[in-house]
Amino acid sequence: MWPEDNKYKQMAYTINRTDGTAITTITDGTVDNTTSVQLFGKSFSGFGEGLNENPVKLLENSASTSAPSAPLKGELWFDTSTAQLKVYDGTSFKPSAGAKSQNSAPTTPSAGDLWHDSDNDQLYVHTGSAFQLVGPVYTAGQTLSGWKIETLASAGGNKVVSSMYAGNTRVAILSKEDFTPSVTQTGFAAVKAGITLNSTLGAVFDGTTTSAANVDVSGTSNTSSTIIAGGNFLRSDAADTTTGALTIDADAGLIVGGAQELTVTVSSNDVTIAQTSEDKDLKFTVNDNGTTKTPLQLTGADGGVDITGDLTIVGNLNVSGAYNYTSSNIVEHSDTFLKVNAGGSEADAGLIVETGDTDDARMFYDVSENFWSAGHGQSYSQVIRLADAVVDGNASKEKVLKTTAAGLVTVTNVNLAAVGSAITSTSSVSVPTTGQVVTFVNRFKQVATTDPSDSDGVDGDFYFVREA
Repeated sequence: MWPEDNKYKQMAYTINRTDGTAITTITDGTVDNTTSVQLFGKSFSGFGEGLNENPVKLLENSASTSAPSAPLKGELWFDTSTAQLKVYDGTSFKPSAGAKSQNSAPTTPSAGDLWHDSDNDQLYVHTGSAFQLVGPVYTAGQTLSGWKIETLASAGGNKVVSSMYAGNTRVAILSKEDFTPSVTQTGFAAVKAGITLNSTLGAVFDGTTTSAANVDVSGTSNTSSTIIAGGNFLRSDAADTTTGALTIDADAGLIVGGAQELTVTVSSNDVTIAQTSEDKDLKFTVNDNGTTKTPLQLTGADGGVDITGDLTIVGNLNVSGAYNYTSSNIVEHSDTFLKVNAGGSEADAGLIVETGDTDDARMFYDVSENFWSAGHGQSYSQVIRLADAVVDGNASKEKVLKTTAAGLVTVTNVNLAAVGSAITSTSSVSVPTTGQVVTFVNRFKQVATTDPSDSDGVDGDFYFVREA
């Protein structure tokens, strides 16, 4: 202040921010270092140097390895250690924008710093502890690989899809709907809702899945012992063939027919083959020289078994019921012997002929007598064999007689009941009866000494005449 004229008065400067708030007050003849630049009071001596340095600092944004010691919010600082321009946010300096483009990561990064990997054309951001890849996920050498969002034209309008690339080749398209691209897309004549694979690559889904809507049955060539072609699976909607064994590992077994007529089931290891329709048959047919024949039929209406054709049994035929042969009056057996009571204990056995009354005619072997018997009405007698007959009835009483080779028969007595007529022929071989003998004896008359007269007898009488 100049006292003599009171022309100039001492007055301090108040320095304000853009928002009007005060930073500092500078008194006359002083310099203020509250900020990164020097602020001069009135009549400060030697202000020229500082005044000229201030714009230089502003031009270089306080370029230094150390941040300004008294920054203002919004102040710029060029960090020469990282070659980055940073801005003060009121608390600390943060990278202002842009990325460091070089072939190696910056050595002293800050959180939020961007780094462009110039070798691989990939962008990274620093998390405060490490650089994290932003993208792309593939390097320049790998070319386009991964998901890419694209718009494909179609007759129904543009469709936004996600395309999966590998080595710059589109491998699959992910779409929310079915459509046909109007511009040719190699390997994608049509796009399905979901994931569609590139048809030119022979691409397949490989791995484990819990379900699948469809199975491709166009091929039967297996790629390995564990990856089986769809054409090798049995179909349930069409006739199919298997070259392997088919196992049903359940006692409920097999069910066949529109009304489930045929079942094959297991219970306690017993197998049951059943025709379940009421009164219907179970038929077994064969092709006999082009003609279908039914050699065996299980008849549902009566529970019977019908056999057509010859029946060969290797083993025993055991019949607990009656045996009926209805097609002929003669039963034929080609075997040379017919065996009955096989395997049983000794019992009378043989042939029974059914008659009109209740007592059938029988011919059987009597085991108690060890000979064959025959008869009717429960009255049976021995059937005589040649071996049962004897030639000597005198020595073997009550036996059937037979002649010797010479035609002789020996007996103790012979009783002939018939009287018979006198035998007059010299050629007769008939055995004379007792009556015939008596008649012959009666022909011998009284002995006399004279010849008989005609009135003494009849023709054929014998007379003895003795001499007088």
